[in-house]
Amino acid sequence: MTKIAFVGTGYVADYYITTLANYPELKLVGAWDHDADRLTQFCLFHDIWSYGSLEECLGDHETTIIINLASPESHSELNCAALNAGKHVYCEKPLGMTFEEAHAVIELAERKGLTVCGAPANGLSDAQQMVASLIEAGRIGAPRLAYAEMEDGPVFKDNWMEWRSRSGAKWPGLHEFEVGCTLEHAGYGLSWLVSLFGAVEKGQAFSALTFPDKGPGTANLELAPDFAVGCLSFRSGVTARLTCGLAAPRDRSLTIVGEEGTIVVRDLWDDRSPVHLSRFDGKRPLLQRLAGRFERKRGQVLPLRLVHGRAVAYPAPAKAGKLAAFPSQIDFARGIAVMAQAVSAGQAPFFSGKRALHLTELALAMNAGVGAFVPKSDF
Repeated sequence: MTKIAFVGTGYVADYYITTLANYPELKLVGAWDHDADRLTQFCLFHDIWSYGSLEECLGDHETTIIINLASPESHSELNCAALNAGKHVYCEKPLGMTFEEAHAVIELAERKGLTVCGAPANGLSDAQQMVASLIEAGRIGAPRLAYAEMEDGPVFKDNWMEWRSRSGAKWPGLHEFEVGCTLEHAGYGLSWLVSLFGAVEKGQAFSALTFPDKGPGTANLELAPDFAVGCLSFRSGVTARLTCGLAAPRDRSLTIVGEEGTIVVRDLWDDRSPVHLSRFDGKRPLLQRLAGRFERKRGQVLPLRLVHGRAVAYPAPAKAGKLAAFPSQIDFARGIAVMAQAVSAGQAPFFSGKRALHLTELALAMNAGVGAFVPKSDF
């Protein structure tokens, strides 16, 4: 049994506590938040202990891992405070607001002999594992090119001010517009790309604020970019393009083009997303052939988009477990469970240490639109 504590009880905390039910080996001892009203609301709803202060939370000798779910600007400081208290840390994106902050966190963990892991956990999903196995089995030949989309749709045109988590937390829209969709969401694509293709050796990054007016409450805010694109060259030889935005229609797909075929993952936020495979020497599915024939005959594109290839069956049925509600069907607690198991075994979790730093650096570069860059981090 690994005992953990939450620091931060905002909107995303409900995603974590919902999926903790999948892992009886994890026990949530308690939570702390600087917002006393929000802390009380969260703890009463979920029937868990509320710490009286951050010092009490970090000083609890029962807990092994601190789950840092606070606002991004405080991640670095809280990570270091937890490490100095002798705790392992699982941190929401990003590890710090600058590369220097994130690097200091990882260096401190190494000096203390502790582990820091970074979210998101969708890079550990059933879908990711199946895609990795298809690539390893040579089903599309050597991967050469990847297109990852992390478009969340025009959120600022929606009724986001009415959105609430299970325990009643407001979706922090204004804060997300200030921090930026790239720091909040690029990691969902980057975790897949890095887990499949390894480290990035160089890249090009561009970002822009395309919609400076995001409605009520935003007039006097300094808004972050709402569009970013990164073109990444991996040491393994793969080239990838990742886009991230808050305006284009929702699209969270991944397309991988190999020397002999393609893989399409329909939704990177779905733990068991449909995965489609096609080979260049294979026959297209009947519906796709009929659609192509119709388009050629009519001389126009059909008002629908068929996913390229045939759906691949998962090797085993889905386990009975809980996921966050659509459209965030991610097993958020899986990252904590994998971390706890690795720490108990004296091993380094996959998304920890220098690899977690690498992911943070890539997201920071995309958000800043730095142009050509060579990552300082490596693993």
